[in-house]
Amino acid sequence: MTSGLQMSRRIRRTPYTTRVEQNNVRGFTVVNHMLLPKAFEPSVEDDYWHLKKHAQIWDVSTQRQVELKGPDAAKLVQMMTPRKLSKARVGQCLYVPLVDETGGMINDPVLLKLGNDHFWLSIADSDVLLWAKGLATGAKFDVKIIEPDVSPLAIQGPKAEDLIAKLFGEEVRAIKFFNFGWIDFEGTKQLIARSGFSKQGGFEIYLNGSNLGGRLWDAVWDAGQEFNIRAGCPNLIERIEGGLLSYGNEFTRENNPLECGLVQYCSLDAPVDYLAKDALLKIHERGIDRVMRGILFDGPACPPCGEPWPVFGNHTQIGQITSAIWSPNLNQNIGLSMIEKAFWTEGQKLQICMPESQIKNGTVALLPFV
Repeated sequence: MTSGLQMSRRIRRTPYTTRVEQNNVRGFTVVNHMLLPKAFEPSVEDDYWHLKKHAQIWDVSTQRQVELKGPDAAKLVQMMTPRKLSKARVGQCLYVPLVDETGGMINDPVLLKLGNDHFWLSIADSDVLLWAKGLATGAKFDVKIIEPDVSPLAIQGPKAEDLIAKLFGEEVRAIKFFNFGWIDFEGTKQLIARSGFSKQGGFEIYLNGSNLGGRLWDAVWDAGQEFNIRAGCPNLIERIEGGLLSYGNEFTRENNPLECGLVQYCSLDAPVDYLAKDALLKIHERGIDRVMRGILFDGPACPPCGEPWPVFGNHTQIGQITSAIWSPNLNQNIGLSMIEKAFWTEGQKLQICMPESQIKNGTVALLPFV
């Protein structure tokens, strides 16, 4: 079901797209030039409650890997991020903001350290591979940069661990959060990480070999029947409640990691050499002018936030909501917005200008909401 999309070589199907279509996907979007399922259940709320109680299988192949391998791979990846990587262990996953020379956010991938000279950047929606190639060429680094044939399949929800242990053995329970190990699947060695774009827990299988996609989906699906498994996808309610930011929505290259609330991932005092260091030190010294906050606002349930909604304080625009949804957990509308300094205190009263000039009263909240 790709109605509404003009399919061509510019939009790639995934190793799991056929199975996704067989499970009555209700629509796709395009991330990293590849199809990402957007909805399965009749409503995002139905999907939300199922995710919080059971297990779901997600096609997240759009998390493409940028592989850096070679003698200068560690130098290159450290150049790209302000997070100190010298103590990273093989087998560890790390959240790493990628930042350019002006301090602007390029991406916020998960870094997987496969070896001392071998890394994967599991990226959000931007062309990181091209940026990495440009940096490596300019610095004359000895490093090979490719997109490998690796397509993640996520199993998320509170029953995900029992499902994965049933399918691949009890030893997977020993994998700690944001670490990875290896499993055997049909005679191949596959990477599995305890990670995922939800707060409900789960695993991501980084399938190496797209020819195995259908068979891996089927194996997980069959093992998951006793755990009430359903096909799913990253859930907007759960994402916003958890304060999980989305590249291209909550931040772009116009934003720096400090105002995104990512200062804990920025080495500002340590002797770490990275591309954005001078820019971030200047921003830190003068202080940020805005910061990412949550906003609680009046109902009834708000429509999808297709375009940013201006946020006002004292009759002046001081932010814009970039993602919003009705939270059945909080029984209130919730949204994410950069908010200017004079208005970012928790409890601050605001007004939101919604479609058709509707004005809603709102309140600043700290993240995550729950």
